[in-house]
Amino acid sequence: MSIRFDGKVAIVTGAGGGLGRSHALELARRGAKVVVNDLGGSRDGSGGSSDAANKVVEEIKALGGEAIANGSSVTDDAGVAHMVKQTMDAYGRIDILINNAGILRDKSFSKMEVADFQLVVDVHLMGTVKPTKAVWQIMRDQGYGRIMVTTSSTGLYGNFGQTNYGAAKLGVVGFINTLKLEGQKDNIRCNALAPVAYTRMTSDLMPPEAEKMLSPESVTPGVMFLVSEDAPTGMILCAGAGVFAAARMEESEGVFLGGDDLSAEKVAANWEKISDFSNAAPYFMGGEQTGKFFKLAAGGK
Repeated sequence: MSIRFDGKVAIVTGAGGGLGRSHALELARRGAKVVVNDLGGSRDGSGGSSDAANKVVEEIKALGGEAIANGSSVTDDAGVAHMVKQTMDAYGRIDILINNAGILRDKSFSKMEVADFQLVVDVHLMGTVKPTKAVWQIMRDQGYGRIMVTTSSTGLYGNFGQTNYGAAKLGVVGFINTLKLEGQKDNIRCNALAPVAYTRMTSDLMPPEAEKMLSPESVTPGVMFLVSEDAPTGMILCAGAGVFAAARMEESEGVFLGGDDLSAEKVAANWEKISDFSNAAPYFMGGEQTGKFFKLAAGGK
């Protein structure tokens, strides 16, 4: 199976370096027309310049591909609208959106200012929601769309000093969990990537020897599959160093404890059964959990 994007148009946010640049270049190599979005700010979100996006566009053109640069902030409504208009004016359609832009403002929760929490959530969560909202109707009208959001092991499992980042990164998973349902009838598939890569954002969090092993290029092949015609939907792909794994949320089977003697003490006494994951199952939508609860409750009665 050969994965190609001939005739397809892709927007990649935060594509001036690191993972976004790698994704943009590979999309172009495989035939896509690419909009390289990057605000050009520093790792903490300050400043801004179009130089990084322009350099990636030049790299794509040197490969014989087609690309245009965009310097909008993903948190700015007018900027996002301009990015989408620029894309439609140039290419007439949008098939792929890779939400990759992000910043870090790490501190332990006790030392973190609420403003730093808000800014990280704005960039990672709302900076995913706004571009997605801007392309959603276009994809519905086309009957085709592939959307990828970027989550993190911090969102899935936690990491000291990153409450803001973790909250935002799990938020984007919750976002696509519903989008995958709403997009099904219009052939819009939505997935999440949890990357492990040595980039400008993570360079001081990893030893220097990790740079070669954890290259962005070792993650990008998974992204190409997630935005391809044969992509799954509602999946979380973990990728790094050429290793790929799928993550999921699952729920224990549970136990019915209702009746006249229901109490906190009864919950405590049955905690081992409640938290037994030996028969755990994932759900594709929330209603499946509700159905299980009704079933167990009815059986208990």
